[in-house]
Amino acid sequence: MVRIVGVFICLLIFSSSQLEGQVAQPQQSNQDVRITENDTVIINKAETSIENGSTLEQRADSIIRFTSSDSFTAPSYMFKPSPRKAVMYSAIFPGLGQVYNRQYWKLPILYSGFVGFTYAITWNNGYYRDYLGGYQDIMDTNPNTNRWHNMLPYGMDVESVDTEWFADVLKQRKDYYRYYRDLSIIGTVALYLLAIVDAYVDSQLYDFDMSPDLSMRISPTLLKEERTNYIGNSYGLQWSISF
Repeated sequence: MVRIVGVFICLLIFSSSQLEGQVAQPQQSNQDVRITENDTVIINKAETSIENGSTLEQRADSIIRFTSSDSFTAPSYMFKPSPRKAVMYSAIFPGLGQVYNRQYWKLPILYSGFVGFTYAITWNNGYYRDYLGGYQDIMDTNPNTNRWHNMLPYGMDVESVDTEWFADVLKQRKDYYRYYRDLSIIGTVALYLLAIVDAYVDSQLYDFDMSPDLSMRISPTLLKEERTNYIGNSYGLQWSISF
């Protein structure tokens, strides 16, 4: 009887130890963990990938920081004008080449020149046409053409004036105003070509930097004797330019 009771007690002790071992096991969670930007995660693997192009990089202390791949660096842009475009724009309309090269301060100078030449052409051409008409009327034999009557000097009339002398005066004045009209036209064309050349040169030398090498220096010096090549008693100034 005692033996049966001992066996029963041993079975109870073994069963209770098995139950305690099952209760002591930790419960495993089956829920997923969502990782967001700038979260810190501890992981035992060397590298792990997540969706949307982001990665988890392992540090030496096994602390992983989530980094986003959405950041980017915008490329820098430096303006460099094209000589071909500068010439083309300036040829189409004077001043567009200077605007393209961003030389805006030249526009008032350029357009002031064109306004001045335009006024000179108009003014000289008006007087040229007046004296041309008077000269043509005084040289023909038609009595109805008398535009030169209004050009007579003060105190003279048609009957007392010397027509040959006055015809020569009209011819000289006609040639005078024609000369300066044509000269103004040539100046306008020259200014137009100068604007094209200026736009081309500006585009070529847009990023040219000459400040470090260009310098001028004036200093006193002793002049040498021409025959002996020794330093004499004459003094002077030495002017040197470095470029």
